[in-house]
Amino acid sequence: MSQSPLMPVYPPSPANFVEGRGVELFDDKGNRYLDFVAGIATNCLGHASPILVDALTKQANKLWHVSNSYQTELQKTLAEKWTSVTFADVVFFTNSGTEAIEACLKTARKYHFEKGKPEKIDIIGFDGAFHGRSYGGINAAANPNYLHGFGPALPGFKQCKFGDLDALKAMIDEKTAGIILEPIQGEGGCRAATDEYLKGIRELCDANDILLIYDEVQSGAGRSGKLFAHEWSGVTPDIMAAAKGIGGGFPMGACLATEKAAVGMVKGVHGSTFGGNPLAMAVGHAVFGEITKPEFLENVNAMANSIAQAFEGLKDTYPELIEEVRGKGLLRGIKLTIDPQIVRTKAFNNGLLVAVAGGNVLRVVPPLIITQDDVSEAVAILDKALAETREELKNK
Repeated sequence: MSQSPLMPVYPPSPANFVEGRGVELFDDKGNRYLDFVAGIATNCLGHASPILVDALTKQANKLWHVSNSYQTELQKTLAEKWTSVTFADVVFFTNSGTEAIEACLKTARKYHFEKGKPEKIDIIGFDGAFHGRSYGGINAAANPNYLHGFGPALPGFKQCKFGDLDALKAMIDEKTAGIILEPIQGEGGCRAATDEYLKGIRELCDANDILLIYDEVQSGAGRSGKLFAHEWSGVTPDIMAAAKGIGGGFPMGACLATEKAAVGMVKGVHGSTFGGNPLAMAVGHAVFGEITKPEFLENVNAMANSIAQAFEGLKDTYPELIEEVRGKGLLRGIKLTIDPQIVRTKAFNNGLLVAVAGGNVLRVVPPLIITQDDVSEAVAILDKALAETREELKNK
């Protein structure tokens, strides 16, 4: 076979990584990289965390998988932990963020059906959103780049301009079932919703019997400096999707909901073969134990402040290249005047992994265990990449 047997849905990889330790990655040629992507905001405790390796290894020697027709104590107790620190009363465990989103969407629609209003099916999302790659996820986000080629858009999904409360108010009608948004958009360019905006949406939901759904797949698990980004505003949702960081790199997601919102999620209406499996639950317990420590979140906030200040310094140094510094916590973006892939490639060539996002944004989502030395090294590499870019543009 002349080409790879893998379906070519991803761009060619510039490196073949074979090992990771903490914030570092190593390829098959022995090159070292500072990882400020973390599996896209996923490896919150870094690579090969001894705590997670120990939890997974111990569980692997006990029990891997049973049907959800049978109960495991690990699943029940992890659900109890998450409900004890969030708005939620119940949890449904999944394998990924997009599966968690599907559960959220079904929960919202089933709520209204049970309340005798089956016509309330519309879900309003926002431009710049990303809710995963499932059919429900791509329709909830309504990004034309992800919908193109997959047939007509599913009914019951609308899109509103992010940040425009008046436009949202005008879009709401008797068919509106739920409003879904990321408190901090990741793929959409690291745009953080203001507290006032989140409060306004909550008020609209309460006034119109609409369920508020937060997608905290990327912004949750301590990444914002609190367990979940919405906690900064004091506004709570009715339903929430979580994933990525709550599994520390092991496939795991969750749909969390109030008892009221989950009224229709009864025996037989939803399920998952691998969701809540013993391996994921063991790792999930270990992650929960770490990210709920006060000193853990203190470090996230300290490093977030350091990165924010450093990025503002880069903006001052390269005003022709950097328009804006965005984000919150350790979900940060640098909006560029050029294609961010140019800077991303230069950073990679100098040993730093960063990501990109919509709107010409260079995205930084490192492990939450980073130190000041890691921040200093990353900023120095970005400085060099930006300097090289500026010089090349001058010589064109």
